[in-house]
Amino acid sequence: MTGSMIRAVIVDDQELVRTGLRSLAERDGDIVVIGEASDGRSGLARVRELRPDVVLMDIRMPVVDGIEATRQIARDASLNGIRVLMLTTFDEDENVHAAIRAGAAGYLLKDVSPGDLRAAIRTVAGGDALLSPAVTAAVMRAAVTGTMVDTAPLAALTTREREILELVGSGLTNDEIATRLFLSPATARTYVSRLLTKLDARDRAALVVLAYETGLVRPGTDSSIQ
Repeated sequence: MTGSMIRAVIVDDQELVRTGLRSLAERDGDIVVIGEASDGRSGLARVRELRPDVVLMDIRMPVVDGIEATRQIARDASLNGIRVLMLTTFDEDENVHAAIRAGAAGYLLKDVSPGDLRAAIRTVAGGDALLSPAVTAAVMRAAVTGTMVDTAPLAALTTREREILELVGSGLTNDEIATRLFLSPATARTYVSRLLTKLDARDRAALVVLAYETGLVRPGTDSSIQ
C-alpha cells in the first residue's frame, strides 16, 4: 500500500454497480478506486497496468469471468501481493469454492453493508483472508463433498504445524491461535508463514481450503466456524 491509502480496482459488468461500489469504498478517505473495468479480460489489463492493492471482482461477467480472471492474477508472479475480493449476488457453494481455489482472498455478497465492505477491503489489503462463517462452511462442504480426502500435503508438516493448520482452517486468527496454544502472537505468525511456504499456498484462504481437503477440518468437528 502507498502509505495508509488502499488502492482498489473494481471489475464488474454493470456500470451502476461500479459507481455504487466506488462511492461506498471511498467514503472514509483511506480507500481510493484507481480504475474500473467491465469484464475479466479488461480487468486483468487494468490490474497489470495499475497494480492496485485490492481488486473488487464480480464472478459472472462476459468475455472472461471473475473466477478465471482471479486465477490468472494469482498465477502471475509479477502480481504477487494483489488481493482479490470477490463480490457477487450468488452464494452457491460451487462458486465460493471455485473463487477461493482460484486465489481469491475473500468473498462477499453484494448486499453487504457499506461498513462491512470497507472493512473487508482493509482486511484483505492487510494480507488476511476474509472468510465469514457462512463462506467457510460453504468451502468446507464443496471441498469434502464427492471428493477423496488427500492427506499427502500433510507429510511435510510437523505435529505442531498440522495443529496450526487445523486451527487456521477452523477460522481462528493468529492471536486466537496464540491464545489457544499458549504461544506468543509473533510465534503464531511465524508458524502460519512457514505453512504458506511449505504448502506453496498464496495466502491464508488457500490454507483454509487445504485444511478441509486434507481432512484436518470436517463437518461436525469442534471449531469456531459453524
